[in-house]
Amino acid sequence: MFKYEIIIYWSNEDEAYIAEVPELPGCMADGTTLKGVLENITQVIEEWIETAKELDREIPEPKGRLIYA
Repeated sequence: MFKYEIIIYWSNEDEAYIAEVPELPGCMADGTTLKGVLENITQVIEEWIETAKELDREIPEPKGRLIYA
């Protein structure tokens, strides 16, 4: 299980829930239910990390809840 912060919101335009992982640039998923979007974002996080390893890129350490000014 990953410990990255996940932000989930409803998109009227997409008619779906959107999940973003701010600590992993470009890491996003969607789903028609909360359960579905959580399953999808978990898979995308795994793929993001696998790809970063294959490309020998840095994988950020999870910081937990982010604070915005």
